[in-house]
Amino acid sequence: MPIVPRWRYMTDEAKALTKRTAVSALVVLLVLLVFRSLVPWVLVAIAAWWIWKAISR
Repeated sequence: MPIVPRWRYMTDEAKALTKRTAVSALVVLLVLLVFRSLVPWVLVAIAAWWIWKAISR
């Protein structure tokens, strides 16, 4: 059973738009997952930079 039940009746433009939307949604989800895993490292890097600046004064 197809995910989009009317796929065979859709125009080529509608199919292309649906595919682009699906790919865009997957890319956004992937970026969010990667960013979510990098947030702690970014916070550690910012804290280390602040400490470095405070010590170097």
